[in-house]
Amino acid sequence: MAGPAGRMMAGGGPDQRSMDFKGSGKRLLAQFRPERYTMYAMIAAVMLSVGLSVVGPKILGHATDLIFAGIVGRDMPAGATKAEVLAQMRANGDGDQADMLSGMDFTPGEGIDFGAVGETLLFALTVFLIAGALMAVATRLVNRAVNMTVYRMREDLQAKLSRLPLSYFDKRQRGEVLSRATNDIDNIGQTLQQTMGQLVNSLLTIVGVLVMMFWISPLLALVALITVPLSFFVAKKVGKRSQPHFVQQWKSTGKVNAHVEEMYTGHNLVKVFGRQEESAQQFAEQNEALYQASFQAQFNSGAMQPLMFFISNLNYVLVAVVGGLRVASGALSIGDVQAFIQYSRQFSMPLTQVASMANLVQSGVASAERIFELLDADEQSADPRPAERPEVLRGEVSFEDVSFRYEEDKPLIEDLSLTVEPGHTVAIVGPTGAGKTTLVNLLLRFYDVTGGRITLDGIDIAKMTRDELRAGIGMVLQDTWLFGGTIAENIAYGAPKDVTRDEIEDAARAAHADRFIRTLPDGYDTVIDDEGTGVSAGEKQLITIARAFLSDPVILVLDEATSSVDTRTEVLIQKAMARLAHGRTSFVIAHRLSTIRDADTILVMENGSIVEQGTHDALLAAGGAYARLYKAQFAEAVVEVE
Repeated sequence: MAGPAGRMMAGGGPDQRSMDFKGSGKRLLAQFRPERYTMYAMIAAVMLSVGLSVVGPKILGHATDLIFAGIVGRDMPAGATKAEVLAQMRANGDGDQADMLSGMDFTPGEGIDFGAVGETLLFALTVFLIAGALMAVATRLVNRAVNMTVYRMREDLQAKLSRLPLSYFDKRQRGEVLSRATNDIDNIGQTLQQTMGQLVNSLLTIVGVLVMMFWISPLLALVALITVPLSFFVAKKVGKRSQPHFVQQWKSTGKVNAHVEEMYTGHNLVKVFGRQEESAQQFAEQNEALYQASFQAQFNSGAMQPLMFFISNLNYVLVAVVGGLRVASGALSIGDVQAFIQYSRQFSMPLTQVASMANLVQSGVASAERIFELLDADEQSADPRPAERPEVLRGEVSFEDVSFRYEEDKPLIEDLSLTVEPGHTVAIVGPTGAGKTTLVNLLLRFYDVTGGRITLDGIDIAKMTRDELRAGIGMVLQDTWLFGGTIAENIAYGAPKDVTRDEIEDAARAAHADRFIRTLPDGYDTVIDDEGTGVSAGEKQLITIARAFLSDPVILVLDEATSSVDTRTEVLIQKAMARLAHGRTSFVIAHRLSTIRDADTILVMENGSIVEQGTHDALLAAGGAYARLYKAQFAEAVVEVE
């Protein structure tokens, strides 16, 4: 069903470039700059917490030595010294046992000093409690920093969307853009929440544990470090295989969202033309692509943790064997080996955690790149500073040798000149694709001209701010747009904030919408959703016309504004428009020529050029393009379409 253009909009073009993990990761971290003091405080809290946690096993090892020394010492003759006891053991042929006990600090004849053991354990408990409290503080700080950073990214994204030109959205599916603004931002937030604090904690733990390990036994520390290069090798290989799949996963997510959004908003057409099976098939294909990308990403990154556990256990076995030999030789005490085994676990655990976080980090950076790609998109040209504006806004519009093209090699409008006097109504007619709506888009600066200029009351609109320009223009489109809220709020959307209910109702009466609104259950306070559920297409159009009337514009633009109303309502709206258009410059785009008979000037456009202009009667008498269009509609003439 999707042609080349559809596939491009669904995710082609710039989205297909390879993932710049390092660059995007650095740029994501740079987003934390405004929160640097919070991050400094978080790192300080984590450092203190990790420092205390790292000291804990050494304290517990000392408690183990006290207990073991008491067990060994109580069975030995009182009054003898440690050296005398060891010498006697060697004399009796127990040299191995003597070597092992030489590393113990025991007193012959004395049992376990429970007071010292209790004090040591209480000290260890206090250390761990303070470490836990500091980690709780660090967690709160990192949560604040992450939430504020994601908050600013959402603001930047919203501001960027408002600065993007209309051409950006014309070339992309709405669902794909929405996926970036919702799914990708949420994924970044979740990734940072789950990894930022833990990553700092893990890295500092690795450093602290290494210091303690070398302090206890440099030999055992070197043994424990044997597996580190293997861990980094495994992490690098698995990460390299996983990253492209995470990039594809989020691209596929955008495609699925775009398809679902399109099929949902156009579900009536899908059913009318019997395209349910094709739509379901296309969804199934995109869903399968998302499944495959997600499965491959999670499978490859999921292999990280079991591999790291295996390496951790290998490390544990090496430390236990070598540590046992050191205890047997008297070079280390049992408490030191116990502490070292705990340190080896503490050393392996953060390595495993860092490796297991790789899939989250890769997924988050993949989403970040999609956000940065949108933030880096070309914006519409900036408003001039200082800007110009007419002293008095009268509504005189002039097109001077205007040229425009959507694509560089396909000209649409060439050397078009036109002057519209204030208060005049100009109707624009012509076949589809003639450039009628484009003319209005250029006036509103949705697109900028590629040649010539457009002036408003003698001022080049390119030298005005867009807000200043559009504030004097009211527009009613063929495609109605409503938002979730009351009908009164929808009508008041384009009006000043202090608009009164009476003014809203006056605008509705002028647009002949008051009658049907009062038949609704809650009248003007009836709540409708963004689809306008509960009101017909024609009634929605009346609401948007009332909105334009309430804004009291100097220039009124009506793009097929009566296409969805019945003939009787159309006549009423024409009369209302004639009354409201008095003193205003009006541009009316219409296919139904009955709506523009009273226009001061009728422009007939073909292929981006004005081929005829004049009044209704004059153009009929000329017998040209307008006369042919008129006869085709009202005389049922047979028109040959080339």
